[in-house]
Order: sequence, then C-alpha cells, then structure tokens
Amino acid sequence: MPKHLTQDQVDSYRRDGFLSPVDLLSLEEASRFRAALEAAEARWSQALAGAGRNNAHLVLGCLDEITHHPGILDAVEDLIGPDILVYGSVLFIKEPNDPGFVSWHQDATYMGIDPFRGVTAWLALSESNTTSGCMRMMPGTHKDEIRAHTDTFSEENILTRGQTIEDVDEDLAVDLPLKPGQLSFHHPRIIHGSRPNRGSDRRIGFAVQSYLQPVSRQTICRTHAQLARGTDVYGHFDPAPRPAGNMSADDVSLWNQVGEQWTEILYHGAGQRRDY
Repeated sequence: MPKHLTQDQVDSYRRDGFLSPVDLLSLEEASRFRAALEAAEARWSQALAGAGRNNAHLVLGCLDEITHHPGILDAVEDLIGPDILVYGSVLFIKEPNDPGFVSWHQDATYMGIDPFRGVTAWLALSESNTTSGCMRMMPGTHKDEIRAHTDTFSEENILTRGQTIEDVDEDLAVDLPLKPGQLSFHHPRIIHGSRPNRGSDRRIGFAVQSYLQPVSRQTICRTHAQLARGTDVYGHFDPAPRPAGNMSADDVSLWNQVGEQWTEILYHGAGQRRDY
C-alpha cells in the first residue's frame, strides 16, 4: 500500500510518465525554504551562480532538508521502492521577464546512468505557472527510447548543452502549474521543457535529479551519491555525507569535486562547455 501517494496517483505516473501536482509542503514551509535559499544566494552569490546551482544540497542546510524530507521520500518510495539514493540536485531559477527557457529534452540523455531506475522530484518554492514558465510534459513519451538531441548551446537555453529534440508536437504538451510547496515527479525518459518567465516574480524550482534505485550506476565518471533511505548493496557510488551546516570547508571541497565530475559527465562528447 502506498505511503504518501494514492494508488491512482501511482498508476497515473506509470501511465503518463509524470505526476502533478502533489501536495506536500505548506505555504509557510515553502516560504521558509525560499527565504533561507535567497539569504544564502545573497551571502554567497558567486558560488551559487552558474554551475553552482548544481548539487547545492551538499552545502546548504535548507536544500539538504528538502532533499531528505520524510514526506518526499515516502512519495518517492511509492514510485521506485524502499532503497533510495540521492544522485544530485539542480536549482532551476528563472528571473522575472528573463528570456531563459528549457528546450524539449529527456533527462536520461546525457546523465550517464544505466540502468536509469529513478524519478525526478521538482519542488516549487515560488509560483510556477504558464506566465512564469512552468514545466510542460509530453504524456506517455517515457515509454519511448531516447530520441535524437541536437546540442545548440543557445545563450537563452538554460540546459547545459542547450540539448533539443526537434519536431515535437507542442499541441500535445501538458502544462504543470505548481503552487509554492507543491511537487511534480517525472520519469527520466519523458520529453519535457518550459517557456521563459514573463512574470514579475522569480520562478524558483528545486529538482532532485534524481532519486535512484541503488542498482543504477554511473557509466561515464565515478561520482558520489547519498543514501537517503534503505540499503545499498551495490556500491556503485562513493558515499556523500549530509552537510554540516552552510558552506562548511569540507562540504565545499566535496561539492567542488562533484562539480568537476558532473562537468565530465554532462559534457561528455560535447564540442564545447559552459559554466552550467
């Protein structure tokens, strides 16, 4: 019997490749997390820009708390089982009236995970709607294989390589609006993207990308992961500790090491690199 989700929600995820919205945090909790994150951004603005938005759960207590939130882990367990690794996280932040967008893509394309047995959790810390550039999903495409992607490196595309699937029928897309504190979950092979933020507030999304079953392994470069729940009998990843606080020296050292590993992974085979 599911711990947090209903059986209908689990069935919907398996059918469509995504589930949204999932109520989890209160507005007050979401506001507290947003305030803590923005305070950290103000204090360590350079460190938390560009590639510094990757894996900041390793150095910030507020993001660590979200990543290991029992309610989120209960929902993840309903989708992938009781043994759960935290592979990584990404802050997807769009400033007001910014042209930045996310092209149509599949997460599994460049992450080097095989077998990719996991799910991405995407938490809204501000309003995410059609005006602010919420995520859009192509239902059922998780059942397909990985499609051809073109690396565009477009300046306005906030994906690492600007990786893009051409000829997507956008009339079939489903918008995933979220209120602060709500989550969505999506499969690593589902085709998804998002439009620019045309609103007056920041669109702040925190994605745990991804929660994995321990059977999954990294095929490009050995890296780190956290055991969030259950057991790991495989040892495919080096264990990463939870942070001691905010930006402690040891945590930052590990964060930088993981950042170098992620650069090798995400840009493997690419013709160029950039700072995110």
